[in-house]
This record gives sequence, structure tokens and C-alpha cells, in this order.
Amino acid sequence: MYTLKNESLEVAVLDPLADQERFGTRYCTGGYIFQITDSDIGPLLTGPTYPDSFNTFDGQGIPDAFNLSPLRDQKADDPLALIIGVGVCDLKQNQVEEFCVWEVEQRDDAMRMLTRQTFQGYGLELKRTVGLYERTVRSQVRLRNSGRAPFGLRWFPHPFFPQPKTDELCRFNIPVSFPESQAYELADSGFIRRKGWPWTEGYYQALNFSANMPLSIVQKHPQLGLLAATCSYVPTFFPIWGNPNTFSWEPFLERLIAPGQEMSWWIDYDF
Repeated sequence: MYTLKNESLEVAVLDPLADQERFGTRYCTGGYIFQITDSDIGPLLTGPTYPDSFNTFDGQGIPDAFNLSPLRDQKADDPLALIIGVGVCDLKQNQVEEFCVWEVEQRDDAMRMLTRQTFQGYGLELKRTVGLYERTVRSQVRLRNSGRAPFGLRWFPHPFFPQPKTDELCRFNIPVSFPESQAYELADSGFIRRKGWPWTEGYYQALNFSANMPLSIVQKHPQLGLLAATCSYVPTFFPIWGNPNTFSWEPFLERLIAPGQEMSWWIDYDF
């Protein structure tokens, strides 16, 4: 693993080559934040099976995913597809056939990873940057279509936070609602709140929302009390998920990227 460290925090980022056994077809292999550790408190992130075990689908820390928009010839009877940030994958067998190769640059306050991928006329350049600035961790993505065909982008971050000590979980700068749920409800404080705790299984809930501004989030944390996250983009789809070990939210970014077009976005996590 690579690490970024200052007096307050240490950020562990998976090495796309040395840590390859921790990757599957789901999460981007560059810029994968595996753990953030407070110098006084200890580990701040968890995962669906943490600390008992690890698997590549559930993950740990702050992974992010492009896997819901695989690039391939839809007319061909071929299970192979290019998953952005992962490589050429067999979708039928759900396995990576060839991982993408990353160029890695490490500085005192940031990790930069760059990969170039081509497949069946598709081409792209993907740059991932993870920066540590005092108690802020920024995860940034820059994606350019270098191929001949447009492609759809469907990306989401999946940060895993430990379940807080109280039932209140998170609050947003945009109004949200959702149908009656056995696991979640909206509190008068504006926070989404757990129901039926302690849980014995996982609960997923897509949120109804209206947004014309980038998303900001306040998240309850058992050791820190509160932490915050700020996205540079307006989400297009927004679910939450939790199980007995962890709670997460997934603000999706969805776009069509034309040949020659480049876009970038980021999320700041303030601990």
C-alpha cells in the first residue's frame, strides 16, 4: 500500500499492482482508499465485513466504482467488456481477465495514478488523485475519451463508515424523501435515522431528491461525532445502504462522454 501522512491522519491507498488480490470487477483499482487512521483515535473507516474478513465485492474504506457502465459491443455475443479503472473483464464469469496498468506518482501530500485503456474502439485516459490536506482527504477523478466512440459513464463512491452510537446517520443540503421503510426514517432534525436497531442484515434504500447544486453531507461517526463530505457534482441517483458493521451513501454521477471530451470531479472528506 501507499500512504499519505501528516500529524493528524494517515491515508492508506491500495497499490494497483502489489495489492491486486484485493481487487475484483467492482471497484476502481487506482485511488482506492483502504483506510484512514486518526493519530489519536485509530481507524476511522470500516466495511460490510470489517474487521472479521474481506472480499473484493464488499470492499473496505472508500472505494469507488465504474462497473455499472461496462464498455463493449452490445451486438456481439461476447462476455468480455472494458470496465473503467479495472481492465478487461469477463462479465459472465465475473472475473478480471487483464488488469489496467497504472503510472503512479507519490508526493508528500498526494498520490496521482494514471491509466490508459483501449478496447473494441473505445479509448480513455483516467487520472486518479488522492490528496491529504490537514484533516481533509480529497478523492479526484479526471476522465478523457480518447477513442472513436462515445461512452456512458455511471460512477459512484461507496464510503464505509462505522455505525454511530445514536440512531441518527446522515443529513444532506438537499431535500430527500423515501417510502416507508423497516430500516430508515426521517427525524425532525433532518437526519436520516435508523429503525429497528440492532440490525442482523443489510438494508438498501434509494432516496427521492431534488437537487440543483452540488451535494454536501454531514455524517455521524462514533469516535469523531461528526464528519462532512462535499461533492463537486449534482447526483443523478442517490441510494443509502447499511448493515450491522457499516453505513454508506452512494451519490451517482452519470454522463455521456463524447470522443475528445474530458471531465473531472471530486469529493472532499473532512475528518
